[in-house]
Amino acid sequence: MEMAISRILPGIYEEVRLSWEIDPVFREICNKLQQGSLKDSAYTWSEGQLRRKGRLVVGNNATLRRKLIHLVHDSAMGGHSGIQASTKRFALLFYWKGLEKDVRQYIRQCDVCQRYKPENTPTPGLLQPLPIPEAIWTQVNMDFITGLPKSYGKDVIFIVVDRLTKYAHFIALQHPYSALTVAQAYMDNVFKLHGLPQEIVSDRDPIFLSNFWQELFKLQGVELQCSSAYHPQTDGQTEVVNRCLENYLRCMTGDRPTEWSKWLPLAEWWYNTNFHTATQISPFEALYGFPPPLHIVYVPGDSDVAAVDQSLQAREAMLKVLKFHLTRAQHRMVQQADKHRQERQFAIGDWVYLKLQPYRQESVQSRPSHKLAAKYFGPFQVIDKVGKVAYKLALLDSSQIHPVIHVSQLKKKVGAEIRVTSQFPVDLPLPVMLEPVAVLGRKMVKQGNRAATKVLVQWSHAYPEDATWEYLYDIQQ
Repeated sequence: MEMAISRILPGIYEEVRLSWEIDPVFREICNKLQQGSLKDSAYTWSEGQLRRKGRLVVGNNATLRRKLIHLVHDSAMGGHSGIQASTKRFALLFYWKGLEKDVRQYIRQCDVCQRYKPENTPTPGLLQPLPIPEAIWTQVNMDFITGLPKSYGKDVIFIVVDRLTKYAHFIALQHPYSALTVAQAYMDNVFKLHGLPQEIVSDRDPIFLSNFWQELFKLQGVELQCSSAYHPQTDGQTEVVNRCLENYLRCMTGDRPTEWSKWLPLAEWWYNTNFHTATQISPFEALYGFPPPLHIVYVPGDSDVAAVDQSLQAREAMLKVLKFHLTRAQHRMVQQADKHRQERQFAIGDWVYLKLQPYRQESVQSRPSHKLAAKYFGPFQVIDKVGKVAYKLALLDSSQIHPVIHVSQLKKKVGAEIRVTSQFPVDLPLPVMLEPVAVLGRKMVKQGNRAATKVLVQWSHAYPEDATWEYLYDIQQ
């Protein structure tokens, strides 16, 4: 290592020698060693070099010390090792007081280490479950199961779950599906039974982000609430349903997986009539107020008013018990999850690195594998705090990603040097630059005190239903 250093920086020893001359302590030690007046000392003088126990002594020169640390840590031989390994390697070559502290500080501020190495810490951000809904089918979760084998023309399952009762509907779709297809499926299978919800939680699937989907529900007065970018645990309800449904279909179809669509109605009945630990009852009973029938029984006779009133009172009491069990289950879930988490906070103005999922990094570098891709990108500045565990970042103007990021995907930039060294990957599985391919409509609108032309633009790699109204002069430019 010492020979390599001398070859890489031929003048390194001259700089070290000058550091002794400007350091009064080491200058005096050098003089005494050369005069032979310093006996039984850990310091030695040999071939014009001051050493301590065989290690080259470095004087009080912060710039030189940082240069030496950079040489050892950042070189191919140093390999950007961790603090302990780098300190041991460095202590074999050099000596000065506070060496370990300086090495630790340098490595903590190393831009390469911060971007390419994962954090060995508990997951940042304590669990923040969504509030329990006050009424049934006012808040729903939506998701898709894709990648299924073709079954009678269908290869996608559209899942809708009521967040209060956990009642679910499973709808088979054909890929590719547009925003209009999904909206129509919802109207045909869910709306006719439960009406439109007040809030939707999704996992930022491109369908939910499409302009048509958002506009459709905006017209109905529905708030579309998406998970914060790159943190799908907000939509954890459908993740659980997905696993249950996939396991059921896997078991039922056996060696005939292309028959899964035939089993979907039975899968929906099975799921909704199963006992749920969180609610302590089945979704069917939570929704309708009585246990699911094991078989159909005909009971002759008319219902009287007292019986109906008693049934309604029992259902209201059941909903209160249901909310109690959900609250207790959430509390238990938070306690268990927070055992493996740590609280992390940032201040507005802080610089942070952003961690992205491997499948999101396709546009960062054109390499066949993501194994060697950077773990973090940035740094980016925090401009706002959203809720308790999410932050809004000042992202690049060209980035296509949602600026609100969960704290678990962020880590603080260490060091004063701010340099954005990585291009930002896009969030959607579409090309970075969308191009207009057709004008589907035209209208005149008032813009200030004058009239302006707007055109309905269909974009490349998007469905006609996702067309947007744009000013004509913007498109022409």
